Amino acid sequence: MRILVVEDEKKVASFIRKGLKEESYSVDVAYDGEEAAVLAQNGLYDLVILDIMLPKRDGLEVLKIFSSKKDSPPVLILSAKDTVQDKVKGLSLGAEDYLTKPFSFEELLARVRVILRRRTEAKFDELKIGDLTLNLLTHKVQFKHKLIELTAKEFSLLEYFMRHPDMVLTRTMILQHVWGIDFDTFTNVVDVYVRHLRDKIDINGHYPKIETVRGVGYVLKSLSTPQSNER
Repeated sequence: MRILVVEDEKKVASFIRKGLKEESYSVDVAYDGEEAAVLAQNGLYDLVILDIMLPKRDGLEVLKIFSSKKDSPPVLILSAKDTVQDKVKGLSLGAEDYLTKPFSFEELLARVRVILRRRTEAKFDELKIGDLTLNLLTHKVQFKHKLIELTAKEFSLLEYFMRHPDMVLTRTMILQHVWGIDFDTFTNVVDVYVRHLRDKIDINGHYPKIETVRGVGYVLKSLSTPQSNER
């Protein structure tokens, strides 16, 4: 799951980011409303944690941008504004939840889990391509009835592939979604993890399988085609 934290107080943003990453979420951070607005247009997020009082652009304006997207991510407002009117306004503009500062990370995490679980249940509990099944609730991956053991990062990588079958995903796209926008784009971590994941799910040549698109990235092929790329 990929989460965007929009928070201008760097210590608070760092605290939230560290806690969420320890829970195996991929986390991006925007420190002002302008940056958040750009990411709202270009990023694919499962959840946004949004402060209201932001420099450069008001948080409620950013909320409107996210809410206007066709497949908009749920937004959890995290703000020092604690009046009933503030909460009603934020929720009426499309926020999924509203948490006031100061806050405990345990409560924030609980609300994040509830929102993401609700979103996941609404979309389906499982992703399935051929005989390969990925359960979003139990985090179990199976080929037919055989359980495939994956690390947390391998699971996130496979989920990203299975949400975009037969679509070429560049290394930059994979880095941004699975590792975060500030990850070193010159690293070979994508190739290493794809190789490990491919070895685990490529069972006796059955589909789906991860194939290399030379000079571009990778694609999870759901069916064999005459023009399929070499590994």
